[in-house]
Amino acid sequence: MFEHMHISIQRPSQLHKRSFATAILALISLSIWADVELPKVFGDRMVLQRNEPVRIWGWADPGENVQVRFLGEEKQVVTNQDGDWEVHLSKQPAGGPFVLTVQGVNKIELSNILIGDLWLCSGQSNMQWQVHQTGYQESDNVFIQNNQLRLFTAHIDTDYLPRKDLQGGAWQDLSTENINSFSAVAYHFGKYLADSLGVPIGLISSNLGATSIEAWMSNEALMQFPQFYPEVKPIVDAGKDFQKLIDDFERIRSSWEKQYYLHGPGITNAWHLPNTDISDWTPFRGPGCWEENGLPDHDGAVWFRTSFDLPAGHASDSFLISLSQIDDYDKTWVNGHLIGETFGRHNHRNYSFPTSICQPTGNTLVVRAFDVGDRGGFTTTPFWTSKIVRGEWHMKPGLAIDAKTFPAISHVNVTPFSSPAVLYNANIAPLTKLPITGFIWYQGESNVTRSEEYGDLFPALIEDWRQQWSLPDLPFLYVQLANYYPERDTPADSWWAEMREAQDQALLLPNTARALAIDLGEADDIHPKDKWSVGQRLGRSALKAAYDQDIIADGPTFDRAEFDRHEVQIFFDQAEGLYTKNKYGYVSGFQIAGEDQVFKWAKAEINGQGVILRSKDVGAPVAARYLWSDNPGQIDLYNLAGLPAAPFRSDAWPLTTAGEKYVPSKSRF
Repeated sequence: MFEHMHISIQRPSQLHKRSFATAILALISLSIWADVELPKVFGDRMVLQRNEPVRIWGWADPGENVQVRFLGEEKQVVTNQDGDWEVHLSKQPAGGPFVLTVQGVNKIELSNILIGDLWLCSGQSNMQWQVHQTGYQESDNVFIQNNQLRLFTAHIDTDYLPRKDLQGGAWQDLSTENINSFSAVAYHFGKYLADSLGVPIGLISSNLGATSIEAWMSNEALMQFPQFYPEVKPIVDAGKDFQKLIDDFERIRSSWEKQYYLHGPGITNAWHLPNTDISDWTPFRGPGCWEENGLPDHDGAVWFRTSFDLPAGHASDSFLISLSQIDDYDKTWVNGHLIGETFGRHNHRNYSFPTSICQPTGNTLVVRAFDVGDRGGFTTTPFWTSKIVRGEWHMKPGLAIDAKTFPAISHVNVTPFSSPAVLYNANIAPLTKLPITGFIWYQGESNVTRSEEYGDLFPALIEDWRQQWSLPDLPFLYVQLANYYPERDTPADSWWAEMREAQDQALLLPNTARALAIDLGEADDIHPKDKWSVGQRLGRSALKAAYDQDIIADGPTFDRAEFDRHEVQIFFDQAEGLYTKNKYGYVSGFQIAGEDQVFKWAKAEINGQGVILRSKDVGAPVAARYLWSDNPGQIDLYNLAGLPAAPFRSDAWPLTTAGEKYVPSKSRF
């Protein structure tokens, strides 16, 4: 403990022996105390929420005294038995920069802190998409130099239970480089607010592409829904986070592997070595499951082998192979070297290893996949795997087991893309003590096949996040999905239209608002590049919902439809200055249907703050729809604020996603 500590002492006199001993004990005690810590969302350049008590918290040893100083105010607190501490300081107006000091055994000093408005920005890839990926280049050097917008990108992780802290992240000043690597939607939203309000804006970007909404919901919120209860309730009852499960497994791992797992001819004969004779192995085209490739009744180990070359010009010291998901366990070797092993069918295998174990061509990749019931093998679509996986392999069965009696282990077993609650627990829960102004959300693409279900899940997420922040009316803004896929010639069912309607269920809650993107998408790109307009529209919604400004913040919104024998009159809200961009005065995108529920395109003309619809193919219309398509093509109808009319339907006929719900997977443990 003291090998780097040099202490100069003299032999104590009898009179000072007691004080000397006390000093040594104090020194030893000091040396073993843990440093006081702050959450990772606290740091230099951060933004604290204005007009709310300044809430500072962290960790140290139980019983430690912690002192916090900010803007001339000082408070002291003693950590509880778990080492937690927290102080609340006085509300402050917008301003800065300031310095925050936290003193325990150690001293933390955070500088260049601003006080302003803090927004949490979350969702999937269209929120994650970075500025540099959109082709946008910030030319407003004055805005950058003023440095009143601060950026924080959370390092994404997963867990079964709510964590106290994020995996990582750091606040950044404005610079061309920092802007380019930040969420484009969040950046344009933040800049719009900073320019409009004249106060510092802080943005916390916490998002991950291809993720479903259930991954961002809490365990408690999901247990309200029968389809999630069987999967989430055992996790809550077990009360074990990732680290606890890993620790539990490591205690029994050696005996479990020796007794049950590391057996069979492949282990005995070292099939992982490159010189293994594979003349009797069966050809297999990956990825895929072995049940569909000649082994319909096998549970246990199956060995797979292929070869690969290093890419031309590969100069890195490491090489990455993405095997993605394997059902259920695996051990993986390159040229006889173990490069990774994973337990759990939902976990993604991304194995990085030294390039030095490879040769330019003819490298051997061997995977021992081990199934404990149901399917076995490579279970993920090729999109997520390395090219190495997508090709010709050879396979051979090894150890066979009885899946009913084999002692499957309890272990971490999740995918960040769809496992319930795991993204909320690791990336949202650690932020819930932080006072904020509100949320912006861009997600839904990964749930389009279950759009009807989304109409229940999305409001539940909003209400739960607000409850977790103890603020029932915290503003929540979302982006309605953009147009995508090729335009269709005739009216048809549309998952994307159903999702847009499902997203709008959020508007039934107070202090919610949307940003329309139906006219901003690209037919051949799920990630449209015009994130500037999306951010601007979110900003307008924020000015109205969060800052009570009297502005038009949404497009014309369906109010009601009145049906005559031969025509339909549509009435809108927020239709001030309703106009069409069509030079002939017509409006595209409307369709009507009779009792047969067969929709036909309608001829549409503006009538005041509404639209009249007619179709020679529908004699007695009973239903009308607008922009009810993945990609409706030309969009004509706008209001005075330049915002497009929102998609809608007047009918309540069953949709294609009716009844489609999340299906609980095999046990997470």
